[in-house]
Amino acid sequence: MALLHTVNKSPFERNVISDCLRLAKDGSAILLIEDGVYAALEGTSASDEITRRNGSIKFFALGPDIEARGLSEKSLIEGLTLVDYSGFVDLVEEYSSVQSWL
Repeated sequence: MALLHTVNKSPFERNVISDCLRLAKDGSAILLIEDGVYAALEGTSASDEITRRNGSIKFFALGPDIEARGLSEKSLIEGLTLVDYSGFVDLVEEYSSVQSWL
């Protein structure tokens, strides 16, 4: 069964995204929320890890959290999908369960 993983910690303060990527199975999805959206920035070590798994895992970022941090959509990893709160709910409904990475 495919899981939706939510990551809310910045990759610059904790290794949560790395741990999540190491354990996430193909077919799962990762939603970056809160400070986790910093992992969506192009040109970082976190973006390199995400790019390696892109395709086998679907990647999403919460648009309002991107905006709240003053980040531009243009600086995000290619292939990452932005969702709003309604899209967040849709993802929760789509996947069999949710794993929150704290």
